[in-house]
Formats: sequence, structure tokens, C-alpha cells
Amino acid sequence: MDESFDRAPGAGRTRNVLADPNNTTAAADGGDAKGTLFNQREPLRQPRTSPPYGDNNISAADVMAGGNFKRQQSANANSTPASRGFNEVDSVVKSSKLSASAPEFVPSAVNPYEDPSFYDDDDDETYYGEPTLAETVADFLGHLSSSPGSFELDVEPITGMLNSWVTTEELLNELVELIYTQSTAIPNFAYTGARLCNYLSHHLHVSPPSGNFRQLLLKRCQTEFQQRDAAVGGDPETQKKFHSYVLFLGELYLNLEVKSVKGPPNRADILLIALKDLMNSLLSKPVDANLICAVKLLKLTGSILDDAWKESGKPHMEELIQRIETILLDATCSRDVRQMLLKLVELRSSDWGRVRAAAADSNATPDNDPNYFMNEPTFYTEDGTPFTAADPEYAEKYQEILDRQDYFHDLDGENGNESELYDSEDEMEPEMEEAFESFCLETERKRKQ
Repeated sequence: MDESFDRAPGAGRTRNVLADPNNTTAAADGGDAKGTLFNQREPLRQPRTSPPYGDNNISAADVMAGGNFKRQQSANANSTPASRGFNEVDSVVKSSKLSASAPEFVPSAVNPYEDPSFYDDDDDETYYGEPTLAETVADFLGHLSSSPGSFELDVEPITGMLNSWVTTEELLNELVELIYTQSTAIPNFAYTGARLCNYLSHHLHVSPPSGNFRQLLLKRCQTEFQQRDAAVGGDPETQKKFHSYVLFLGELYLNLEVKSVKGPPNRADILLIALKDLMNSLLSKPVDANLICAVKLLKLTGSILDDAWKESGKPHMEELIQRIETILLDATCSRDVRQMLLKLVELRSSDWGRVRAAAADSNATPDNDPNYFMNEPTFYTEDGTPFTAADPEYAEKYQEILDRQDYFHDLDGENGNESELYDSEDEMEPEMEEAFESFCLETERKRKQ
């Protein structure tokens, strides 16, 4: 065995030994050529950017220790242009006459004059100036549409703003058109729009010779009313706009109040006549969309229209119901629309689902007063089943309760009153009294001992 063999753990297995390209001893001694080739490394690639100048001050001893003096010379050679560039920039900065406190620089070829008309464009004025009436109306109508519950709180400041803004006939006509358009275009806004129109008709101050707010609004509605025959047979978009107008007019009839000289305010009778004609126009073209609009209108205003026509002695409601019944027999409407018409006829036959005022106490009976049994008590049978006076078997069950009460009353009468019954139970027989006395004496004697 070789005496020079190193028995230390890991000896001779170091892989990170720097391979000397001039060292051929291992190969000459018959060493492993493959291992020598594995340990040999290529020189490092030169960096693309030179390191800072201070990092280039490497001592000769460090370079010789690394075993690559030529590489260090090439690194120093590459750093020479960088240091030269730093020196050139430093010299330019020192010789510059620019100052941070210098006034604004304006090239001689630029004209400092600005045309004032450039800022007088209509678009810029609209963007930077006051909002228009259309924008303001659209904003507060959108607010009322999203928050209808705040109508009572918001309508007064809105009216105050409009009073300060709308002061001419032209602006009043624009306001009427804006409110009408939004009330018929925004879904489910007809009711709130009608309430707003009623409030403005009483609190808007401007009243030009052409008419006040209410009069101009009715004129606008009349313009749409005159096109009803063409609208019911138009394209779907035209029909949709016309149906929105019809429902808005129904809400307007319910909410618009006209002051009277004496007594409370009344509804606008001109709208009552218009609603009858609109219903006839819708039923004259019995397609699904028109019939649905007619059903919605009668559900909304049917009871009020019926009462108003009955007071004036006009059979308009009967005529409309007869036309609907004829449509049910002859028209080729869809099954769902036919069902809606049937429900409407049933609703009218039940007086539009209304419950009249309860009869007087002296004349009230279960037949003429639906609230006859409202205040009657509720009883329970032995098995816990509740029953009231409206129960068909009420009399029989109630008599059983009375009989049961009489039975217990008779039982109490035979045995005396309740106190006497308890007193008789509390009395002890002589033997029990004697036993109790002896028990007490025995207890006392044991206590003294």
C-alpha cells in the first residue's frame, strides 16, 4: 500500500481546486484525464458595464493570488473610457451658465400672444360654466326616481330652485317638455312624475300669457292624445311610447288637483274624457301589447272612473266591460292576456275589490257586514281546536262550554262554596288529632333532653 495515502476523510476529493492550464503533471503521472478536464474551468466573461472606479483599485498581490494577471489588465483597460466620460461631464457642469432661478425660457420663434376667442367655445363654456336647465332637471328627476320616499323632503327645495330659474315663457315650455319626457321614459316613474306635476302646478310662480304650468302640461298631453289612432297600430317602439303616455295620463288624473272656488279641489274632468277615448283606441286594436296596457290602466283607475261615471249617469264602464267580453270571445290574443282580461272582469264584478264601510251596529248582520265577527272572542275545544262566532258549528260548541260551566257551578252549590270545601278538608279526625298531639309532645321532650 502506498505510504503517501492520506487517510483523512474527504482527502483528495476536492473538486473546487483551480485548474492550472499549464499543469500537466497529473496527465504525465497517468492520472485520470477525464477528472482533469472536469476540474478545468473557462475564464469568466467580461462584464458589459465597468464597475465603479473605486472597485478597480486592486492590489497586485490580490491579482497574483487570483492567478490571472491578464484579466485584471483587460478590466482596467475597459474602465478607462468610463472614467474619462465622468471627467468630461464634470467639466461641462462646471462651465455651464444655467441657473435654477433663471426666468421662464421662451423661444424666439414662438408668439406669446393667445387668442381669447379660443376659450369662448360653446363646449368649453358648457363644461366649465353653469349647468343647463335640462341637466338640472335630469339630475333631480333621476334622484326622485331612485329615492321616491324622499319626495316630500326634496320637492320644496326643487320648486324653490325652479322658481329662481324658470322666469320666462320659453323656459317654462322647456321645463314642461323635460318633465313630460322623463315621466314617460323612466320606468315606474309615472306616479312620482304626476305628483311632481301636481305640486309644481300649485307652487310654480311663473304664469305667462300662454298659460301656467298645468295648462301647458295638458296641452302637451293633448298633442300626444291626437296621435292615438296611429300609435295603437304602429311599430312596437311607437306602441311602447304610447302605452307609457297612457299610464302617465292615468296617474295624472289620480294626482292632479284643480282648485275650486268653493269646497275641496277636484280632479281634471278633461282627463276623464281623454281616458275613455284612450281605452276605446286600445280596444279597437286588440293585440297583446294594447290589451295589457288597457288592463293596467283599468286596474289603476277603474274604481275612480266607475264612480265618476256612475255619478254623472253615464254607462261608459259597462260599455268597456262589454267590449272586453267580446274580445275574449273573438280576438286571437294569447292565453296569458286572455287570463288577464278574465281577472279584470271578475275584479269589476267584485266592485274592484273594495270593501264598503261597515253597517251600523243596529243594522249589522253577518250578511251585510264583513267585519261582523271581527271583535268576537276566540274559543278552544277540549282538543285545542280554535273556533270563533264565524264557525258554522259555533253555537253547538259554545253550548257545550256553557253546559260544562253549569255543571261545575252545580257541583259547587251542592258541596258549599269553595272556602267551605277547603275548610272541611282541613279538619282532622279525632284519632288524627290525638296522634298529632302525641307527636308534638314527643318532639318537645327530645328537644329538652
